[in-house]
Amino acid sequence: MTSAEPSIHQLRLFVALSEELHFGRAAARLFITQSALSQQIRELEKRLRLRLFERNSRAVGLTAAGQALLHEARTVVGAVDQLLRAAEARRRRLSGSIRVGTIGAEAAMPHTRAVLRTLRDRHAELTVHMLSLNFVDHIAALFREEVDVLFLRPPVPEGIELHQLATEPRVACLPANDPLAAMPRIDLAWLAGYPVVAMPAQVPRVWWDFWAVDPRPDGSPVRYGPVVTDMESLLHTVAQGEAMCFLPAAARDYFPRPGIRYVSVTGLPPSTSAVAWLAKNRDDPVVTAVRQAARNFTDGRPAGG
Repeated sequence: MTSAEPSIHQLRLFVALSEELHFGRAAARLFITQSALSQQIRELEKRLRLRLFERNSRAVGLTAAGQALLHEARTVVGAVDQLLRAAEARRRRLSGSIRVGTIGAEAAMPHTRAVLRTLRDRHAELTVHMLSLNFVDHIAALFREEVDVLFLRPPVPEGIELHQLATEPRVACLPANDPLAAMPRIDLAWLAGYPVVAMPAQVPRVWWDFWAVDPRPDGSPVRYGPVVTDMESLLHTVAQGEAMCFLPAAARDYFPRPGIRYVSVTGLPPSTSAVAWLAKNRDDPVVTAVRQAARNFTDGRPAGG
């Protein structure tokens, strides 16, 4: 006996046809014939015992019933797609691979190398794929589950958990010809009014507000300069004298460039390095393996060292 329940395939066809409102375009989008699409839609209507589309020789339109059920159909299809993505992620994890994202110089930092070394020592069968990400993509890649864990500099939005690995001062990155660049140390208040490089709108505000020190301790807002997307465009913008920024002190060693100077700043809270993962994935096998490896390290040293 034929099931009275619609199939996921039929719901996908329903959603596609409702968006195209044209059997030819919908069939081409779905890589099936028009006759097959029409047959499946008729079968779906039969199973639901509702007419979903009005058809004539010139146009296709949703009926009132079709409009009422479209949201639910999209929800079901989206849920199944999410299920399939989760299943694929689980198969990949169980097959012994992990995707590790990094930003800036985090891949080269001692604490990152120590955690990954411990991970490899404990799980020799695990293949580690490293992915270098820019300012725009690094947190988004974690939310999109394009990486399993991410070595980054907090803060982070809700939904992400962290294990802190190291702490270090932040410094001001200034054009070399700026008068303050010649000083061994400056006060944060002296940078009032200096434009700070801006980030694209996709970058979480909580992250860039911390790195731009916006607002300043006295409550004043920051004035922003050109938008940058990665470390090289940031350093170029500063070297051109268009804006300044704050970076971890390690930038002195990892990002020396002509035309810029790094200056210590009084009154500037330090930065931390951390490994991050999605809270909902904390018990996934590969995430658990990284969490356990990271738990042995504090401030870039083995715990208790």
